[in-house]
Amino acid sequence: MPTGTVKFFNTDKGYGFISNEDGSGDAFVHITAVERAGMGTLNKDQRITYDLETDQRGKTSAVNLQSA
Repeated sequence: MPTGTVKFFNTDKGYGFISNEDGSGDAFVHITAVERAGMGTLNKDQRITYDLETDQRGKTSAVNLQSA
């Protein structure tokens, strides 16, 4: 499970990005993944563990979020 730090999250727009700790780039995160994790929002610099999932369109996003 990758670990990263929240780079940006906009609750109004419903998305943000997590910067991966291993330097492999940023992971897109959608508000639905945040809500499924029981979180109301993500805060800048918050440490998160997550899985990466690719949807039918080939877009990859962070899911199964947990506070690290």
